[in-house]
Amino acid sequence: MKALSLLGSTGSIGTQTLDIAAQYPDQFRIVGLAAGRNVELLAQQVRQFRPLIVALSDADKLPELKAAIADLSPQPTLLAGQEGVIEVARCAEADVVVTGIVGCAGLLPTIAAIKAGKDIALANKETLIAGAPVVLPLVKQYGVKLLPADSEHSAIFQCLQGVPKSGLRRILLTASGGSFRDLPIEKLAQVTVADALKHPNWTMGRKITIDSATLMNKGLEVIEAHYLFGVEYDQIAIVIHPQSIIHSLIELEDTSVLAQLGWADMRLPLLYALSYPDRIATNWEPLDLVKIGSLTFREPDHEKYPCMQLAYAAGRAAGCMPAVLNAANEQAVALFLDEKIRFLDIPRLIEQTCDRYQSQNRPDPSLEDILAADDWARQNVLTASQALIAATH
Repeated sequence: MKALSLLGSTGSIGTQTLDIAAQYPDQFRIVGLAAGRNVELLAQQVRQFRPLIVALSDADKLPELKAAIADLSPQPTLLAGQEGVIEVARCAEADVVVTGIVGCAGLLPTIAAIKAGKDIALANKETLIAGAPVVLPLVKQYGVKLLPADSEHSAIFQCLQGVPKSGLRRILLTASGGSFRDLPIEKLAQVTVADALKHPNWTMGRKITIDSATLMNKGLEVIEAHYLFGVEYDQIAIVIHPQSIIHSLIELEDTSVLAQLGWADMRLPLLYALSYPDRIATNWEPLDLVKIGSLTFREPDHEKYPCMQLAYAAGRAAGCMPAVLNAANEQAVALFLDEKIRFLDIPRLIEQTCDRYQSQNRPDPSLEDILAADDWARQNVLTASQALIAATH
């Protein structure tokens, strides 16, 4: 049995991880839970899974959580703020830490978990995108496993099992195309937040759903694949696959192509990350190729989706630039979700921010450099967005 500490327990990744833990109580037990501010759901999770330690990022909500579980015995250790989340990440009893926190907020807790010798089920892209120059040396130093728990990188990881290091030629990342894959480019200027949140295939959190609509999620995955699998950017391609059945592919030196297929269900990559190197038998619906009928593919439209090229450029620039790209994207998406900017303003703000940062990029950044770059990029987007907001009012 593996003991799990779960960061971001009330989000999409967190709730699906807990679904797995509930379905396989003989395989997994929950020893730590950390959430943002959803006290009602977190209290239900604490009652069901009885963790040893629980943290709320929003310290103001802690009294409410205490009251909600006051009758439980024994009581878990209750903590708050970022330090509380970090304590959950390095919980002594945990074997594996699932990083389901959205955004760069997951970086420091993940580093704490690595330093505590915990294997990482990585569902937080930003840990590597922003923090790879710091995180990867720590993974090596502490001898922990970094197991991808998102669908695309899990697919690549599964396909690579048994492939010699010299055998890989190319990675092919599949993309659903997001909410606007069939919308003409000239109509993007009018789309709303509600439109962008209607993903045709996946049920995900709000931020990642917007990233899918801009295809920034694929750009970020390109950077993550570069760091996870040690391949150059010229060896990573994106292909639109509307059915989301093939989750990614690898091309080998002899031109053989290996793919991992499955329904669009995040539980599958999560389960593999948690059970690796084993395979757990499930009663989930098997993939039915006849039911699917056909699988189709097309080139991504770089004019329609400029975020992909911004991500490639940031990845090649290396240093702090991926952190700047990521932070600018997070801030721009947050402004869009708050209906303060338009959909097409997202790539504009990101590009402007990356361009402004070029002269100060550091090739071999420390954690402090990365966090400073993250903060700078967010502030730059907020400042730049004021002009856009003023122009629309």
